[in-house]
Amino acid sequence: MKQRTWSRLAAACSPLAFTPLAGCVARGAPSYALFGAYFPFWLLSAVTGVIGAIVAHRTFVATGWVREVPYQLSVCTAIGIVVGVLVWLCGTGQL
Repeated sequence: MKQRTWSRLAAACSPLAFTPLAGCVARGAPSYALFGAYFPFWLLSAVTGVIGAIVAHRTFVATGWVREVPYQLSVCTAIGIVVGVLVWLCGTGQL
């Protein structure tokens, strides 16, 4: 009797367990064809964010703000994250 109850519970809960995995099914994952291959857009956004952080660091060094702005790693990382998120939002049409 107990085994039958567990099997019913598992059958009832299994669609709920896979619901979060259906997030990209409605429209498909955003990807772009570059150099003959499909690249996920999150990868493009991440690379753009890293480039944004490097540009921010180089700007701080060139202008002398390195001595004025504390926590350079945190500041440049935050700038890179903001750039990556803005690229993601603009590229997926959510901004």
